[in-house]
Amino acid sequence: QVQAVESGGGLVQPGGSLRLSCVITGGPFRNYDMGWFRQVPGSVREFVAAITSSDITYYADSVKSRFFISRDNAKNTVYLEMKNLRPEDTAVYVCAVHSYSSPYYYAASYNFWGQGTQVTVSS
Repeated sequence: QVQAVESGGGLVQPGGSLRLSCVITGGPFRNYDMGWFRQVPGSVREFVAAITSSDITYYADSVKSRFFISRDNAKNTVYLEMKNLRPEDTAVYVCAVHSYSSPYYYAASYNFWGQGTQVTVSS
């Protein structure tokens, strides 16, 4: 059973930085394309970033040049480095495995979602 566990969220002031981690167990992580999404109550899950098994990256326009996705296959971990955080970045951040042949920004193309980690940007 593939499982994803996120960590690294917290409270940060505007302009601050955080690094989120997502550890995958139960499957061949190095073969997986991975994605990060975020969600606030009452809203749909929003694509943030994705990274393929070949280290090709994709970003939502709202986070380009501020967020950076990376992976460490030796640690079965995908990271999301977030810089210059804004109040509108406040959300639960969730990682998942891209499992179906659909665009990376499409939440329905992912499987094995984690529980998420809360990021709050506030002064």
